[in-house]
Formats: sequence, C-alpha cells, structure tokens
Amino acid sequence: MMNKMVINNKILSIRNVKAFFIIFYLVGLAGIIYPGSQQLFIHLIPFALIISIVAILIFHEGKINHNILLSFIIVYLFTFFTEVAGVNTGLIFGHYWYGNGLGTKLFNTPLFIGFNWVMLVYSSSSIVHIFRVHAIIKIGMASLLMVLYDILLEQVAPAMDMWYWDHNQIPLQNYIAWFVVALIVHYIFVLFKINTRNKIAPSIFFIQFVFFLTLAVYFNLSK
Repeated sequence: MMNKMVINNKILSIRNVKAFFIIFYLVGLAGIIYPGSQQLFIHLIPFALIISIVAILIFHEGKINHNILLSFIIVYLFTFFTEVAGVNTGLIFGHYWYGNGLGTKLFNTPLFIGFNWVMLVYSSSSIVHIFRVHAIIKIGMASLLMVLYDILLEQVAPAMDMWYWDHNQIPLQNYIAWFVVALIVHYIFVLFKINTRNKIAPSIFFIQFVFFLTLAVYFNLSK
C-alpha cells in the first residue's frame, strides 16, 4: 500500500511539473507576443533556462555524481568557447553577433549559451534513450534533433534579441557546424557513460519546441 502511494505521488509530481512548464511557457508566449511586456519577458530568457536545467537535474534518474558534473562542465566549456571562436571569427557557424536576450556576455558571448547547449544535449539524448539501437546511431539521432531545434530557433532569435546574422542570412555552414558540435558533445556524454533517463527532460524539449514554433509563426505573420 505504501509503495503504491509513493508511486502515485511520484506520477502526480511529474504531471504537476509538466503542467507547470506548459503554463510557464504559455505565460512567456503571451508576454513576448504582447508589445507592452515583450522586453521584460525577453530579459527573463536566462531565468527560464535556469528553471529548466534545475528541473532536469531534479528528475535525473540516478545520482548526481562527479561523472555527470564533470561531463556537464566539459560540455559547457567546449560549447562556450566554440561559440566564442564562432562569434569572433565567423569561421565556425558563419558571421553573427549576440544581442542582449541571453544575458551577460564574456568575449562577446553570453555566459548562458553554454548552459543552453548542456540542456539541449541532455534533453535530446533523453529523448532517443528509449530506442534500442547502437550508441553511435543514438548520437546521430540526438544530434539531428538538435539541428531541427536550431532551424526553428533561428527563425525567432533576432526578434528575441538573442543573436543576429549578417544580411539576415543564415548560412548552411551554421547547421553543419551545429550537427558536428552536437555529435562531439553527445559523444562526451557516451564517453562518461551518462544515464539520461529522465521523466521531465523530453517534455521540456518538446514544450520549448512548440513555444518557438508558435513564436516563429507569429513573427512571420506579423511582418
């Protein structure tokens, strides 16, 4: 009886957290669409990122040990400095620059961009975890998911003061680089044997995907 109650409470907790994020992003959607509050909600983007990462860590199945923390740090540093090199040279993703939507910058690069990579790598890995295929195939699938996510995100990034492209043209180079970087960081997770089973991470990924999809449709119709 006690075990059944614990399981039911856990299910209820997961449902509540998923409901919270749906409501949270719906409020964010309304706040960004409404001109009077748009700037305020754009500045809350880093806050939304922090909440998402905390929720993912809370529902991580297994211990938060030195392995997972080390892999997070490596992925953060690798992706942050890749972005630093990219934005300052134009040689990796193409020629772009960051706005103020992602918060404080170091070397012309938002400090939060590395956290965004960590969250996306973990979440996309968590989604493909259910497939019983070779690890290399999972890495490829998760990396393609991230590229698909980026294709959508690129449509709203300038309107949300995240980043901008020269001549408003997104080069194919950007998506190729995203895929290659995603392959590398997913391999880091595999190398450290990170278990990405998580009841919340896939939901956050899909909620964000729908969030950006809705904004992309709105911004395109508003032109």
